[in-house]
Amino acid sequence: MSHGVVPVMDALGKAAVAAAQELAQAPTQRKNQALAAAAAAIRAQASLILAANERDLAAAQAQQQSAARLDRLRLTAQRIEAIAASVEAVAALPDPIGRVLEEWRRPNGLLIQRVAVPLGVIGIIYESRPNVTADAGALCLKSGNAVILRCGSDSRHSSAALHECLVAGLAAAALPPQCIQLVPTAERAAVGHMLSGMTQYIDVLVPRGGRSLVERVQKEARVPVIGHLEGNCHVYVDRDAQLDMACAVALNAKMRRTGICGAAETLLVDRACAATHLGPLLRRLLDAGCEVRGDREAQQADPRVQPASEADWYTEYLDAIIAARVVDGVDAAIAHIARYGSAHTEAIVTDNAATAERFLTRVDSAIVLHNASTQFADGGEFGMGAEIGISTDRFHARGPVGVAQLTSYKYVVRGSGQLRP
Repeated sequence: MSHGVVPVMDALGKAAVAAAQELAQAPTQRKNQALAAAAAAIRAQASLILAANERDLAAAQAQQQSAARLDRLRLTAQRIEAIAASVEAVAALPDPIGRVLEEWRRPNGLLIQRVAVPLGVIGIIYESRPNVTADAGALCLKSGNAVILRCGSDSRHSSAALHECLVAGLAAAALPPQCIQLVPTAERAAVGHMLSGMTQYIDVLVPRGGRSLVERVQKEARVPVIGHLEGNCHVYVDRDAQLDMACAVALNAKMRRTGICGAAETLLVDRACAATHLGPLLRRLLDAGCEVRGDREAQQADPRVQPASEADWYTEYLDAIIAARVVDGVDAAIAHIARYGSAHTEAIVTDNAATAERFLTRVDSAIVLHNASTQFADGGEFGMGAEIGISTDRFHARGPVGVAQLTSYKYVVRGSGQLRP
């Protein structure tokens, strides 16, 4: 551990705790004012953000980063506008803090309420995607949590430019700038200290990045973690699927953006419709530039299909590659997903309502879809404004993590002098 990192990180932690106490009491109007001002600053500073992003892209290209990683890092005028719009969407959401989640009155007259409260201080460690800076900052602010952001070194200039806009928003609403802090050092020791040396400051950690980062966070963290290890997502085309719909859904699920966690990585086709559906499905993907690795039947359906290995069924490619297999109906598809999947997002294409319900009920993933692309696995598409990530955990938060999922609760009990006998 670098001796210079510890005091820097501890100073961030202490400031975050103090800011969290103030932010927890901030009225909705001030939080929304800060978010609106931040969105305006992002638009006003778009040229500076793009220039900062060019520095990050140039460095990544010099390091010969993959096309998928470059796509996750790249900002454009349209993506910056989407970031600003996302911040505004978060501002428009109902304030989750102070909500009475449930209440009841006991026979002795006590009124018991379960009330939503912030988690406290959230640490977010992420790679590549600079938009996480704005999304995470906005979500934490709206949910009353202070946040310490640790971006990857590959996005440090872009993230710093976006962070300045968030701080400008806080200033406009007279909220402490320490509500949203960006770790100022690229030293890797800062991550280790966040994981195990800041338990007195950080209440929960959220990793956003590749498998190695998430595994490290889940292994070393000394506070609770919200996150997912990987998104090995599936599209199952059932015997009762419309061919045109199946082709469109599979193509979008894989190729719209290949580097996101909701991208489909495996295509499963019902044997009962393989004669009519398998070939066209594979052709649409292959003609779009997707590499297909398939079982024997997939290889026979199109000579361009490469043989799949056992490892392919487990793989999150995050690239223009998909595994393809023929299965014996919906139950075999469910079994395949249970064995190889990562409990992230799965879709079924079928016109059979009973088959769809069987799939939706029995597949134990955070998100299951009927006749829709897996790329809808996104907090913005769910109407949450934005997300910090997709959680595959079964405790606390599951699926898109938005403002409501960044809260805990406490019990408020009101009495009139009751004594326990």
